[in-house]
Amino acid sequence: MKPASPFLELEDAPRVPVIFDGTALELPEGANLAAALLGAGVAVFRQTPISGAPRAPFCMMGACFDCLVEVDGVVRQACMVDVAAGLEIRKPHEGDLGPL
Repeated sequence: MKPASPFLELEDAPRVPVIFDGTALELPEGANLAAALLGAGVAVFRQTPISGAPRAPFCMMGACFDCLVEVDGVVRQACMVDVAAGLEIRKPHEGDLGPL
């Protein structure tokens, strides 16, 4: 069952399987990854390296780095990635982020 989310999902796009932090999700193919994860109820994409404060998408256009996730082993901004079948997504570890 999908958790409650204030974000709307794309209804007509075909769903493809992805993994987020070990959890299987079905997201709309070709959708913006950050928007699709928010629509699926993912509230925290990463924690800050210093305080551990939770972060999620803020600008949705690549200007900030709050939506950083590791996609198939590479740390990227989720708002700059399209959903594709088989993506392996996880929250980056503190050492993965490097200087921001």
